[in-house]
Amino acid sequence: MDAPSLLTVSREPAGRSGGGPIAIIDIGSNSVRLVLYEGNGRSPTPLYNEKLMCGLGRGIATSHRLPQDSVERTLAALARFRVICRNSGVVSVRVLATAAARDAQNGPAFLEDAARACGSPVELLTGEREAALSAAGVMSGFHAPDGVVGDLGGGSLELAEVAGATARPGATFPLGGLMLRDLAGQSPKAARTIAREALAGSRHLAALEGRTFYAVGGTWRALAKLEMTERDYPVRVMHGYEFESKGGFMRLVERTTPAALKALSAVAEARRPLLAYGAIVLDEIVRSGRPARLLVSALGVREGLLYADLDPATQAQDPLLVAAADLNQARARCPAHADDLVAWTDRFMAELRVEETAEERRLRHAACLLSDVSWRAHPDYRGEQSLAVIAQASLLGIDHPGRAYLALAIFFRHEGLSREGVPARLAELASPRLLGLAQLLAAQFRLAYPISVAMSGILPRTPVGVEGGRIVLTLPPDFAALASERLANRMRSLGKLIDREGEVRVG
Repeated sequence: MDAPSLLTVSREPAGRSGGGPIAIIDIGSNSVRLVLYEGNGRSPTPLYNEKLMCGLGRGIATSHRLPQDSVERTLAALARFRVICRNSGVVSVRVLATAAARDAQNGPAFLEDAARACGSPVELLTGEREAALSAAGVMSGFHAPDGVVGDLGGGSLELAEVAGATARPGATFPLGGLMLRDLAGQSPKAARTIAREALAGSRHLAALEGRTFYAVGGTWRALAKLEMTERDYPVRVMHGYEFESKGGFMRLVERTTPAALKALSAVAEARRPLLAYGAIVLDEIVRSGRPARLLVSALGVREGLLYADLDPATQAQDPLLVAAADLNQARARCPAHADDLVAWTDRFMAELRVEETAEERRLRHAACLLSDVSWRAHPDYRGEQSLAVIAQASLLGIDHPGRAYLALAIFFRHEGLSREGVPARLAELASPRLLGLAQLLAAQFRLAYPISVAMSGILPRTPVGVEGGRIVLTLPPDFAALASERLANRMRSLGKLIDREGEVRVG
């Protein structure tokens, strides 16, 4: 399926609908978190994010009760969150509670106290509802996801199968980090046996072979942080990170290299003891399900709740193009110029007969939207800033090679087409194919901007086409003075990439 047309993307910033900020409070088995969003839309923007490790699920497997100290810590956090929401002008507060509250004998009393503390009703999620919202979060954050979502919390593991915009009913397992540690008597060997027996015969893992496993939850993100640090990985964005390991995650936890220790120091102290148990569960999922890829999802239940509230037309929008359109609207000199660039490069790529995949075309459109977001930086640093801002930007619906492509296309646009100065690890991440496409698109940008000066309505009058083996830029008579040596040099640079002669023609 082709990428959605940019015409389907609203020009209004997608995260700002709904009349004001909205808040979601997630009362988990290990952590309690408040996230404020600018509003709801296809690519919601977080305004504030605060997490407290309360350990509500600690010891429930044996005591069947929420620990009193954890309850008091959680209620104090909820009271603080209530004040933060009031002071921030929040117009809607949703409060969710998960495994610890539903499994504990004193869970109902705690939920009443929690509702009073935060001033809002608390929705206690069933395991199936939690799995469905986690799946919706992955559908919100990935373009056409296909595989199985696994959400590992402190109290439980939820699995759900996703295919595009469809999710099948999920299942829940008592394999959260705190729960598994307690059930195993803090023995990793016993934990492996428990996990293997619990997952045996899972229909979700039977559906995983050769597909993608989407890992949701803080413990698995911490494992990814360990691996990223060991690899000296060039992108620090967690969402969309692909694990290099396809198993042996316990060995990753047990390694004590300086790099691993450095990464471990960045993991919350309360989460560190659970890394081994998260690694065991992930190892068992890989062993049983045999996925082709393991991707980290930074989006889960909270974002799934937002996504579920959207109308079908908004859900169907491309999250990458929406987020890129937001940045274009906020930072470009003339946002409508990006639409001209899309059409202008569409025509040229078609005349060149470049065999783009639908994904490559989609990435090119996103690059057009992002092509002018760094113009306010000093000219000497626009390329460098583009690498930093775009590679690490809060974009959804894109993998890390795609991030590298976008960053490099805008880098080449500002710095020239030479690969000197490009970070080697980022170039490797992009792949030779994407690196070449980034240079080709940047060459088009470098031709377009001296003609249009980033203003709309100019490029439609100055098409670039292919005639008799040559590339020809046609200027209307009133633009004849633009046919300068600079433009001729840009045409030569473009032609050199594709082994064609270039010509600037007037009339």
